[in-house]
Amino acid sequence: MDLSSASQNRRQRRSQVLLAASLERSGVSVPVRLRNLSADGALVEGDGLPVEGSSVAFRRQELCVAAKVVWVRDGRAGLSFEEPLAPEIVLRHVPMPRARVLPEFRRPGFSGQLTEAERRGAAEWMWRPGHDSVGE
Repeated sequence: MDLSSASQNRRQRRSQVLLAASLERSGVSVPVRLRNLSADGALVEGDGLPVEGSSVAFRRQELCVAAKVVWVRDGRAGLSFEEPLAPEIVLRHVPMPRARVLPEFRRPGFSGQLTEAERRGAAEWMWRPGHDSVGE
């Protein structure tokens, strides 16, 4: 089944994340990795996932939401929340992107004074050809 068209038909935008979470069913907690999250559901991956149609409690930090396992395939499962999450709750569990720090490429300034001999040497060096003799 091609899932590319399914993402275009979603009611809510899903935020791509990679966070620790868990699914609880009948008192048993299964650790999972949260792959994406929206107000209506989540995509989790892990081992020992509940079967399709199971009712579970999805837990991530202080968040606990009743959900239903909609599908299970290749170590991944789609969850549908019984009640939609408020946008501020979804955003609380989606990390803010880090600001990019661009390197600043600048030559350091010169603050010292050159002697007359050093100035002559610098002037000669600046106007000297890139080679000393033919063939170098």
